[in-house]
Amino acid sequence: MNKVLDSADEAVARIFDGATIMCGGFGVCGNPENLLLALRRRGTRNLTVISNNAGIDDFGLGPLLKAHQIRKMIASYVGENREFERQFLAGELDVELVPQGTFSERIRAGGAGIGGFFTQTGCNTVVAEGKETRVIDGRPYVLEMPLKADFALVRAHRGDRLGNLVYRKTARNFNPMMATAAECTIAEVEHLVEPGEIPPDTVHTPGIFVRHILQGAEYEHRVEKRTVRERRG
Repeated sequence: MNKVLDSADEAVARIFDGATIMCGGFGVCGNPENLLLALRRRGTRNLTVISNNAGIDDFGLGPLLKAHQIRKMIASYVGENREFERQFLAGELDVELVPQGTFSERIRAGGAGIGGFFTQTGCNTVVAEGKETRVIDGRPYVLEMPLKADFALVRAHRGDRLGNLVYRKTARNFNPMMATAAECTIAEVEHLVEPGEIPPDTVHTPGIFVRHILQGAEYEHRVEKRTVRERRG
């Protein structure tokens, strides 16, 4: 089976209005840049997006927010994006905030076929409102349900034509678990190689989880906040 697509535009043509999408990365690191830009060009609307954060105003998920293509965000961190704040406060965007550890585990549970899990995080706070609670070993726990999606858009440093993926450093955040928790995972890679070029022991996401793969056209490699030491003299 040929999993390789010619372009990001061809990949996102499969994404329908109203779809639920997982988007990998942490901050502006490890975002599927080409797929998100293609989704913006296509104009797909009423999306529910599951992502750790909402990008910044002009990068990542930011352009999709500006174009009002996103109906709901499920995320753990929503700073650094003024348009997100404006839409949220204006009631234009539905938002579900999830503690970051719980967010990660809900995605992992979705990919592992786990029906739900109990955690102490969020007990006796608004996070637990409307959810089942239980006392375990004398401590309160809240039931959290798994997160799944129609599509997962992930980015890897290297990938082969069979869909085996290797991530690099911080870009590994959320991408591997999201790749397991969607009906259709689309991966863009910085370097597309032939099968056998990636040593099996170094594979982070096995190709069985990846439906389509493509070579990304270009990458900006943004730094969200650059902190440098003042130069002496």
